[in-house]
Amino acid sequence: MMNKEKGWNFDNSYERLPKSFFTSHNPTSVLAPKLIILNEPLAESLGLNVEEMQSEDGVAVFAGNRIPEGASPLAQAYAGHQFGHFTMLGDGRAVLLGEQITPSGERVDIQLKGPGRTPYSRGGDGRAALGPMLREYIISEAMHALGIPTTRSLAVVATGEAVIRETALPGAILTRVAASHLRVGTFQYVAKWGSVEELQILADYTIKRHYPDIEADENRYLSLLQEVIKRQAALIAKWQLVGFIHGVMNTDNMTISGETIDYGPCAFMDAYDPATVFSSIDRQGRYAYDNQPYMAGWNLARFAETLLPLLHDKQEQAVELAQDAISNFSKLYQANWLEGMRAKLGIFNEEIEDESLINDLLTLMEKNQADYTNTFRALTYDKREEIDLFGIPEFSQWYELWQARLSRQEESKASVQQLMRNSNPAVIPRNHRVEEALEAAVEQGDYSVMERLLNVLSKPYAYTPEKKDYCTLPAPSNQPYRTFCGT
Repeated sequence: MMNKEKGWNFDNSYERLPKSFFTSHNPTSVLAPKLIILNEPLAESLGLNVEEMQSEDGVAVFAGNRIPEGASPLAQAYAGHQFGHFTMLGDGRAVLLGEQITPSGERVDIQLKGPGRTPYSRGGDGRAALGPMLREYIISEAMHALGIPTTRSLAVVATGEAVIRETALPGAILTRVAASHLRVGTFQYVAKWGSVEELQILADYTIKRHYPDIEADENRYLSLLQEVIKRQAALIAKWQLVGFIHGVMNTDNMTISGETIDYGPCAFMDAYDPATVFSSIDRQGRYAYDNQPYMAGWNLARFAETLLPLLHDKQEQAVELAQDAISNFSKLYQANWLEGMRAKLGIFNEEIEDESLINDLLTLMEKNQADYTNTFRALTYDKREEIDLFGIPEFSQWYELWQARLSRQEESKASVQQLMRNSNPAVIPRNHRVEEALEAAVEQGDYSVMERLLNVLSKPYAYTPEKKDYCTLPAPSNQPYRTFCGT
C-alpha cells in the first residue's frame, strides 16, 4: 500500500453497489515497467504529485504492480450490442483502481487498460500493445483540446513484456481517466441479468453521480433518459463538426456521462465523404461518418428499453414515454449540428435558408473530394485560392451567396472571423501524422515525433505558422487508410 503523499485520494462508490455489477480483481504485475509518457497538466488537476508519479513507486501504480492506498481494484460487468449483436461483456482487459476525488471535489474513475486477465476476458490475455495505447493517448488528448467531451489519458507505461497478436508486440498499459465508466451496456447487463431493484439502484447511482439536478424530478428516470439523450445529441454533433469517425459505436462504447470512450479504430476524415469508413472490421459501413447520428439514436433506444420498468408501472405507457423521448434525439442532434455549422461559417443568427447553404457546400466538397478541415480553415481566413474548390464555377456561386448571407447580420467582419477561428480547428490528428508518430515510437523507440505532435494538437484553434506542416495531406495512395481495434 502507498501513502497519500503521492496525491491519491480514492473513494470507491461503485464498489458499494450490488456485487453482481463487478468482480473485485487486482491487476497482474508486469516484468519491467517503464514510464513512456505522463500527462503532467492532467495529473496536477487531479491533485497528484507529478514528481512522485514519475518515481519508481508511481510507475509501479500505472503498471499495476502496486495498489495505491485507498484504491479497491475491480473489473466491471456490462453487456452490449456489438455491430447489432447482443452479448455479455465486461472489463476483459481493464481494471478500475477506484475513484479519485480531485482538489475541486470532482469524482473521476482511474482505470488501467491492459493490466492482465479478468473474469470477463473471455479467452483473451487482458493485455494491450504499445501502439494502440499511445494512439488512445494522442487521440483522446486531441479530442479534449478540441473541446469534445472525452475520457482522458493520464499515463502510458511499457510493460517490458511482449503481447502476441499476429506477431509479438511490445506491451503497454494506459491509465485512463473518465467521469465514469457507466455505459449503455452497463444498463443492458443489469436489465438482462439483474432484478428491477438492482436496475433502480444503478439508475439512482447514475443520477446522483452525473445528473444530481434531476433527483427531485417527478419521474427522475424519464429525466435521466432525456438528459442522456441531450448529452449524446451534443456529443455526436461535435464529432461530425470536426470530421471524427469513432469506428466502433457499440452500445458498450456509449457512456451515460456523454463522454467519448474507446479509441480503437477511430480516425479523422480528410476528403469530405459521408460514407467514409476506416475500421477494418466495419465491412458494411454500419459506423460510417454519415451513419453516426443514426447509430447514436439506435443505441439510445436500447438504453430506453432498459429503463422501461422504471419509467411507468404499465408497460404500454412506459413504452410511450420512451418513444417520445427517443424521437426527440434527431431534432436535438440536428439543432446542435446546425448551430455548429453556422458557427463554422461565421453565421451568428438564423435564417431558413442556412441549412441549404451548408448542404450545398458539403455537396461541392464531396463531389470534388475537398479536404474537410482545410476547406473551413481557408474560409476562415478568406483564402479561396487555398481551397480545393477554387476556380470551380459552382463554388464561386456558393461563395457569393455566403458573402451575401454574412452581410445580412450586424456582426463585424472581425467578429465573424473570430467565431470561425473558434469553430474551425487549424489542425486535427491527421491519420498519417498519427501513424508517423506511432511508428517512430514503437519501431525506433523515438518519442520525439509524438511529443511534437501532441504539442501541436494541444492548441488546435491557434492559427500559428508551426502548424502549417501538420495541415498537409498524406501522399496519394491506391490503398484506403484502415484502422484496427488494437486489442
